[in-house]
Amino acid sequence: MKLTRRGAARGLALAPLMAAPAVRAQPAFPSKPCTIVVPFPAGGPADIFGRHLAERMAPLLGQPVLVDNKSGAAGVTGVDYVVKAADPHVMGLVSASAGAIMPSLMPKMPYDPARDIAPQILVVRVQEVFAVSSKLGIGDLKTFLEKAKANPGKLTCGSAGTGGITHLAIELFKRETGTDLLHVPYRGAAPATNDLLAGTVDTALLDLSVLVPHVRSGAVKVLAVTSDARSTLVPDAPTMREMGYPRVNSDNWYALLSPASAPPEARKKIHGAAAQALTSKELAEAFAAVGGVVGGGTSEQVRAFIVEETERWAAIIKQANVKLE
Repeated sequence: MKLTRRGAARGLALAPLMAAPAVRAQPAFPSKPCTIVVPFPAGGPADIFGRHLAERMAPLLGQPVLVDNKSGAAGVTGVDYVVKAADPHVMGLVSASAGAIMPSLMPKMPYDPARDIAPQILVVRVQEVFAVSSKLGIGDLKTFLEKAKANPGKLTCGSAGTGGITHLAIELFKRETGTDLLHVPYRGAAPATNDLLAGTVDTALLDLSVLVPHVRSGAVKVLAVTSDARSTLVPDAPTMREMGYPRVNSDNWYALLSPASAPPEARKKIHGAAAQALTSKELAEAFAAVGGVVGGGTSEQVRAFIVEETERWAAIIKQANVKLE
């Protein structure tokens, strides 16, 4: 068959149209199993939140959603892994520590929270409480504050570690109540709880979940919940707001994030699946059992929330001159 000049020109004109379907044939997201990186060890509250979320997101995304625990540096290690993976199939949980506190404490962050991560949705708020050892013999916050002000610097208060949210919550508590407590940092909530039970420290400000069994046994007394609302786990404990200290709010929290490099269509699907998963009654009950309150909201709202939290804790860090050990 003889190829004419007109035929050749027509063939060249059609070539881009013939090639176009190959571009559109890229696999839709998600094209493989997904992962939620939990930046804390298996078995803890963060792991529980991540696994329940993953379980309910999987059928909505049409792919398995696995959980990968990568702990270290108060959650920074896990977030950095997500950023470096640069794969929309790899998501992660970012905590208050890694998302809003460490940027003001670490000399050099391995990632830029404003540039490198794409917050998706607030997954959960974790209520914290101010509690005393029953050995102290104090049953309410008013009595405790009177004793603390009469004995400045003598009553001790344990946290889960220097620079973490429980430490900063103590500094916030001290500032707003006008008390001088001696901060005792521990390497985690478990040893802090053990010393509270033994009466080695007088008080502690910790996530509610680690103290619930001891509250029920009578070994620990919760004097106040450092959240805007009371907890169903300790319904008789008032909030700091109720006691006249509305600024003492130190909810821990976890948000779902994607790497900033994730395409908009992938982010949209992830947010949609996470938002729907968080409406599960079973998930809400599982979260509540460890002191968690289900979150939600848009990507823009959670980004604005993280910025607000960063500014709030940065002011506490500066005022209290908090330094990493």
